[in-house]
Amino acid sequence: MRQFGVAARVLLVFTVVLGIAYPLVMTGVSQLLFHGNANGSIVKVNGKEVASDLIGQSYEGAQWFHTRPSAAKYDGKASAASQYGPNNPELLKLIEERRKQVAALEGVSEQQVPVDAVTASGSGLDPAISPAYAALQVNRVARERGLSVAQVQQLVQENTHGRALGFLGEPYVNVVTLNAALA
Repeated sequence: MRQFGVAARVLLVFTVVLGIAYPLVMTGVSQLLFHGNANGSIVKVNGKEVASDLIGQSYEGAQWFHTRPSAAKYDGKASAASQYGPNNPELLKLIEERRKQVAALEGVSEQQVPVDAVTASGSGLDPAISPAYAALQVNRVARERGLSVAQVQQLVQENTHGRALGFLGEPYVNVVTLNAALA
């Protein structure tokens, strides 16, 4: 009976400390130090919440910057890669079809189409594209929106992020925030 009492008290203490106090402290610290991230990195357009800058979306229409393809169709509940291997004939055919579509849309040769324009990310929810793919889309977006190329290039520059810690990863353009700026 004595061991049962000790076990019950330990359970109660750990429940209060790890199940209540610790989560409340971490929530408070994250709200104070990382308010935007703690609340989902929400993007607002004209005061209305429209997206999270952490999750990509599909944009239809020539007036928008396009994201990379998504095997999950940008469904957060179905986050996944395509499961095709690099030598899979279906994947290679799909990449060639996408390359032709992007080249035709942007008015460039197929050799100028960056890899991220034709391949999906591992999660299928990546909001980022390469600066090269963003640059490829600038003329089309400027023309469709009636903006100057310089204005659109400035928006791309403002939404371009460098390498993490100056050396990790590659520079990228967040399409969600870029299209929000266009809106």
